[in-house]
Amino acid sequence: MSKEERKQQIMDTALKLFSKEGFFEVTMADIARALEMSVGNLYNYFSSKEALAKELLLYISKLLGSEIRKINMMPISAKEKIAKIVHFYFQTAKERPELIEFFLRIYLAHREVFSEGCEGMICVSPFVTEIMIFFEEGVKSKELRDQDFFSAFGLFMGYLGGMVFLMGEGMLPNEIDYYETDIAENIYRALKR
Repeated sequence: MSKEERKQQIMDTALKLFSKEGFFEVTMADIARALEMSVGNLYNYFSSKEALAKELLLYISKLLGSEIRKINMMPISAKEKIAKIVHFYFQTAKERPELIEFFLRIYLAHREVFSEGCEGMICVSPFVTEIMIFFEEGVKSKELRDQDFFSAFGLFMGYLGGMVFLMGEGMLPNEIDYYETDIAENIYRALKR
């Protein structure tokens, strides 16, 4: 196994443990034990749990951003892009819930962990940049209303994050896919010109 593959394995294991047991409850020793490696070897890859958390945040942001970039590149309307983004986000939450949970429960709820090196939106910029491009293109095509980015971003992510949070808490009476069309339509109506 290459060093990059091992690093990815560490990140995947840490994500699952953080999601299941909580960021503050999981130690580097717990992660090493789950991987059947020594703690010392684990520190060869990540200098601390905080460094691992920042790397995970960048990884998730790049992953989400690259998928939204693909949607942004499609020659379709802003309304269709919203539907595709909602579908992608909900599918990710179903297939790899630890990715979205890390973002919602650790990054947003424990900003102190990311106070050095991830100020503002630095560590989530690949994702935020693609959402910004989506909004800019929608405004330029006169399909979306020109408004403050953070107002639009908060609305978009509030819907997505709220639904995924409810799913994670087992509070939705239906599978999350059931809500895709309505959520996409609500977001579009709130943003359209």
